[in-house]
Amino acid sequence: MTHNYQRTMYACFTGYIVQAIVNNFVPLLFVTFQGSYQIPLSRITLLITVNFMIQLLVDLLSAGFIDRIGYRASIILAQCCAALGLFLLTVLPELFPSAFAGILTAVAVYAVGGGLIEVLVSPILEACPTDNKEKAMSLLHSFYCWGHVGVVLLSTGFFAVWGIGNWKLLAGIWALVPLANLLLFLKAPIFSLHEEGEKGLTVKELCTKRMFWIMMLMMLCAGASEQAVSQWASTFAEKGLNVSKTVGDLAGPMAFALLMGLSRLLYGKYGDRLNLDRFIVYSGILCIASYLWIALLPVPLLGLVGCGVCGFSVGIFWPGTFSKASASIKGGGTALFALLALAGDLGCSGGPTLAGFVSSSMGNNLHMGILAAVVFPALLLAGVALARRASARECCYVADGSPRIADQKETGK
Repeated sequence: MTHNYQRTMYACFTGYIVQAIVNNFVPLLFVTFQGSYQIPLSRITLLITVNFMIQLLVDLLSAGFIDRIGYRASIILAQCCAALGLFLLTVLPELFPSAFAGILTAVAVYAVGGGLIEVLVSPILEACPTDNKEKAMSLLHSFYCWGHVGVVLLSTGFFAVWGIGNWKLLAGIWALVPLANLLLFLKAPIFSLHEEGEKGLTVKELCTKRMFWIMMLMMLCAGASEQAVSQWASTFAEKGLNVSKTVGDLAGPMAFALLMGLSRLLYGKYGDRLNLDRFIVYSGILCIASYLWIALLPVPLLGLVGCGVCGFSVGIFWPGTFSKASASIKGGGTALFALLALAGDLGCSGGPTLAGFVSSSMGNNLHMGILAAVVFPALLLAGVALARRASARECCYVADGSPRIADQKETGK
């Protein structure tokens, strides 16, 4: 790989750090917003909803316009929106008649950037002439985890030294990250997923493929398996260690993110020696075991350990499914990656929702909510089996429908 391709990869890695910033910085300020601007907590939680709903909308719409304006223009727009949204966060609360309206506007702007980043960086990296796509994809997605950890640690350190009252200064500093990445993307070579003159599949064409729906199921379950536990990790930390919510946030979600990032980093380093399907299956089994561990063991501290194990187990689900989809659906292009991101985000919303709903109906028993959510890693394992069967069926027949013996042997490897 040449130095130019490395520049593209570095820009993609930093892109996921930018997404971690826009998703995880503002939640650290919720208490500050509540005290400084007298915004009720019920309205503050709307900031999370708006952020992810806009990202879902961008996932849905991006397949229609990214190919028209080009990958470079789209990813530069994403960095601009992320930087602008973080900057507006520092000025709009005072400029708008309602501080909440100003904060919500800033969140909406950077949410557009976050949604575009999620859709774009994976296909941009996939198009790079790397030797092992699965390794590169896993390494790429690990940077979201490192970004998450970095945002929490560095922001917490900043507030400890300079005070929470200087949060606007920190927001401006974080805004420099997408601006710097914009410069990287301006000069980095960006290649197409398709051969010259070839066009990607349309949404309608994708929907006719059985493999597409299997990959959509796997992505939905990947997001749900990850977030169903991640969103409740702080609660386990608070109960198990008998600490404050601040310390609980550090011990729970950060431990989850660290171990999830470690899993992706390990596959990114040794993926050329590992079978992707086998790694996903083993991780799925470990994920189910961790869910049962969390749900059935009555000791809260052990539940926290189970959360960490779960973080490691889900690490490969999201990037692994992206890699499988790209390899098995030729010509999927932008539409494929956009719809996979949409399915993953729906899973990220649906997993915690199911766990919370079941917990509430069972007398606020969080263990029962986690137990119900075990359906997601189980369905993901079923998706791997279905994908193998569909791939074998496609490989074993030529265009006229007659079996190819050579391909039958290959699928048996």
